[in-house]
Amino acid sequence: MKVQMATTQQQKCKAVKILGILFAALLVCASAAQSQMWQPLVNQPTFSASTPILLTNGTVMVQAAESREWWILTPDSFGSYRSGTWSKAADMPSGYGPLYYASAILPNNRLVVLGGEYNLGVQDDTNRAAIYHPANNYWVSLGHPSGWANAGDAPSVILPDGTFMVGDCCTSQQALLDATTLTWTSTGASKADPNSEEGWTLLPNGKVLTVDTQNGTESELYNPSSETWSLAGDTVSALPNPCGGNVAELGPALLRPNGTVFATGGNNHTAIYNYKTGTWTAGPSFPKGFGIMDGPGALLITGNVLVGAAPTSATHCYGTGVKYYEFNGKTLTSVPGPPNAPTDKTYYGRMLDLPSGHVLFTDGSNDVEIYTPAGSANSAWEPKITSVPSTITRNDSYTIKGTQFNGLSQGAAYGDDAQMATNYPLVRVTNNKTGHVFYARTDNFSSMGVATGSAIVSCTFVVPTSAETGASKLVVVANGISSPSVNVTIK
Repeated sequence: MKVQMATTQQQKCKAVKILGILFAALLVCASAAQSQMWQPLVNQPTFSASTPILLTNGTVMVQAAESREWWILTPDSFGSYRSGTWSKAADMPSGYGPLYYASAILPNNRLVVLGGEYNLGVQDDTNRAAIYHPANNYWVSLGHPSGWANAGDAPSVILPDGTFMVGDCCTSQQALLDATTLTWTSTGASKADPNSEEGWTLLPNGKVLTVDTQNGTESELYNPSSETWSLAGDTVSALPNPCGGNVAELGPALLRPNGTVFATGGNNHTAIYNYKTGTWTAGPSFPKGFGIMDGPGALLITGNVLVGAAPTSATHCYGTGVKYYEFNGKTLTSVPGPPNAPTDKTYYGRMLDLPSGHVLFTDGSNDVEIYTPAGSANSAWEPKITSVPSTITRNDSYTIKGTQFNGLSQGAAYGDDAQMATNYPLVRVTNNKTGHVFYARTDNFSSMGVATGSAIVSCTFVVPTSAETGASKLVVVANGISSPSVNVTIK
C-alpha cells in the first residue's frame, strides 16, 4: 500500500583515433545529447498534475491529484505540447475524486474511470465509477459490477473487441463493460490468485498477460474467447516484492514491437515474455537495491522502453531518488531523469505517449515534463492509410481505413494504479500554407487490438470547425508514430 501522494551516450563518445571518425562521432553524440532529454512545459499547470489521458482529439486530460478536478492540455497551433495551454474540464460527479484507479478510452471515444484506492483523500477502495463525454464536456456516474463491494486500485484493459475489462482490487473477480449498453457481466474463471497489485498487458493474439503477485513466479493469460485464465509460465526470477510484509508490488510490463513483453519487478529483476513461443527468459537487472515498487513505463517510438527505478529494501519499500533507464531489448542504459527525480518515489510518476512522439511525465506536482527520445521509428511500425476522402468539410464526419491504426502496443503502462493506453488512432491534419496542426476527433474504432498487422481497420473522424481550409496533409497517429501523409483539401 502506498501513501498519498554518467550516461552511456558519454561512454560512446570516448576518444577515436582517426580525426574524421572522431568528428563524426562527436556530431552523433551532440545530436543524441540534444534529443534525449527532458523539458518542462512552457505553461506549467496551476494544479498538482496526476494521471494524464490522451483524448481522441489530440488533447491531454489531466487529473488534479486526489480531487474531482480535471484539466485539458491543448497543443499549440504547430502541434507542440510543450507550448500547449491549459483549460478547465468538467468536474467528476459529486463525491468522487479517486487516486490509484482503473481508466481507459472506450471505442466510442469516451473516458471511463472506475475505483480508487483513495477517494477524496480517504482510503476506502471505492467501487464508484464515472464516464466522461469529451464532445460535450460532462461526466456521468456509472454503476459498478454486480456484487462488488470494492474496486480500489483496479487493473484494467480494453480487449480487442472494445470491451472494457476490470479486476476487483481485493478478490480474484473480473468484469466486462459493454461500451455501448454500459452493462456489466462477470468473467475470468480460474484466476489463480487475487488481482491485487497486478497489471494487465494486451498481446497481439488478443490475450491478456499478467504476472501474479501472490503465486510464486507464475504468470497467467486471460483468453477473451473462453473468458478464462490459464497459467502462462515461470518468470525465471521472482518479480513481486513483498516489502515489509505488504502485498507484493511490481513495476510496469510493456509489449514491444518485436512481440516480447518487458516485465519489471518491485525488486531489481526483470523478465521477458515471448508471446509467440509462450516462454519467459531472464531480463537485465537494475542496480542492486533498485526496483520499481509501482511506477510508470512508456514504449518509445524507437522501440525502447523508458522506466525509472528507485532504492528498495526489505524494510524501506518506497525509496526516494529515481534513476531512469531505457531498455533496448537486451540491456538497460542509464538516461537523464526529470528535475524532481532526486526527491521522487517511483509511484509518484505517470507517463503518456504523445502523438508528437514524445512522452509526457507527471509526478503529482505542478512540474510537467516532456521526454524526447533519441532516434526515430522503424517505418515498418507505421500506420498506413488505405482509404480516406480527398476532400473533407469542416464539422462533417468521415470514415478512414488502413493498417496498424492501433499501434504495436498499448504504449504506456503502470499496472493496477493507473492505465494510460494509447492504442487507438488519432487523425492529424496540417495545413500546407500555414503549417498549422489540427486534430480531428476520432470515434467508432473497429478494433482495439494491438499489432493488427495487415488487417484493415477503420474509425470515423470529425473535421474540427477550427481547421483551416485549403490543401493539407493528413496522417493517422498511434502511440506517437504517424503514417505516411495523404493529400486532402478542406472545405
